[in-house]
Amino acid sequence: MERKLFGTDGIRGQANSHPVTPEIALNLGKALGKIYVNSQHGATAVIGKDTRLSGYMLETALTAGMVSTGMKVFQTGPMPTPAIAHLVKSMNASCGVMITASHNPAKDNGIKVFGGDGFKLPDEEEAHIEEIMSGTINGVAGDKIGKAFRLDDARGRYIEFAKQTIGNVSLRGLRVVLDCANGASYEIAPTILRELGAEVIADSVSPDGININYNCGATHPERICRLVKEYRADVGITLDGDADRVIFSDCHGNEVNGDRIIGLCALDMMERKRLPNNTIAVTIMSNLGLVDAMKQHGITTEITPVGDRYVIERMREKGISLGGEQSGHLIFLDYATTGDGIVSALHVLKLMKQKDKQLHELTGFMEEYPQKLGGLNVKQKPPLAEIPGYNDLVAKADKEFVGSGRTVIRYSGTENKVRILVEAKDGALAQKWYDKFEEFLKKALC
Repeated sequence: MERKLFGTDGIRGQANSHPVTPEIALNLGKALGKIYVNSQHGATAVIGKDTRLSGYMLETALTAGMVSTGMKVFQTGPMPTPAIAHLVKSMNASCGVMITASHNPAKDNGIKVFGGDGFKLPDEEEAHIEEIMSGTINGVAGDKIGKAFRLDDARGRYIEFAKQTIGNVSLRGLRVVLDCANGASYEIAPTILRELGAEVIADSVSPDGININYNCGATHPERICRLVKEYRADVGITLDGDADRVIFSDCHGNEVNGDRIIGLCALDMMERKRLPNNTIAVTIMSNLGLVDAMKQHGITTEITPVGDRYVIERMREKGISLGGEQSGHLIFLDYATTGDGIVSALHVLKLMKQKDKQLHELTGFMEEYPQKLGGLNVKQKPPLAEIPGYNDLVAKADKEFVGSGRTVIRYSGTENKVRILVEAKDGALAQKWYDKFEEFLKKALC
């Protein structure tokens, strides 16, 4: 069954417009209730959200749908996405739901669903949920309606878990600038770093419901790069709205993306004999320079489609413990079941302390191919290969790259955008072909 509501990362769109409406949320809650109440005695769910104003609306509707089927619901309030994944597993809940549009602006929202194992649901299960939602879902008798509770100690549970992933190593002596994107981590991330002894300059920690990701967070790394230099910090850490992504800045104000972090962690894990099969998993968006650098150190790189869920699926299939995306979704499967920006940051800070090195020293193991990356808002999303002239343009680019470059053109799974990546050893060549594809796609789709 083809999915119509779920995309590459849950249900996503503009809040209060289809499919991100209270009606859909209510129906989704009822569908989850029908699945889990029928299969488990005392079915329970954990619901978290980021700081968007529309989160209250969706949380209430989801909860109503679940309790109408007899489920017990635990609400955490604002909480990072990876915290919900952790709580679902640690509390032995039937499922978890995170209300967030991640790095998108406040006008958007979305719903991510986790299974009882803490992992995002596979495509076929999401399709099954949609099938149930398309029919009539009856509630239970009045004396069997479920209950909703506020999980008051949710923050404390996740704080202790996150610190334990690095063995509560002291971060004393590190000055850290932390950008929380006015999102779900605005309280929890500074608390974790301070409890471990770091000096923390916290930025974008005053959410008002509409300023999430606004000129801050992982999609605006220039902010953290500027603040690191301004405060003469050792490192900058910038999270996105739901804290499942992280981008860094070194002490010189240079951006350090997910590719370099995955690489430096892979080298450390290999050195400690903690990298199974000497293999990592990344997406097609990762820089070819990372693949080359890993190969030089005897590390195999598995390549997946875009989306942290597909990285995780490959990791589970191949027994890989480290993977992620250039955009900052980093997965340490020994500890977490999804991308976790806070846990990732803690591992980097731990390495800086243990090796007594600055971040730029740790990430100098690779030379990046020049990349030109951008996107265009589109009115429609026809298959790219069916656009007249598209295949010919790709063939011409490939011929000129002669194996030393590539193009990755794809539609966003969460926004009405087409994303363009052109990468080549010759930066001028990458720019040339980016311009050509941008011009072509503007005419065809915009």
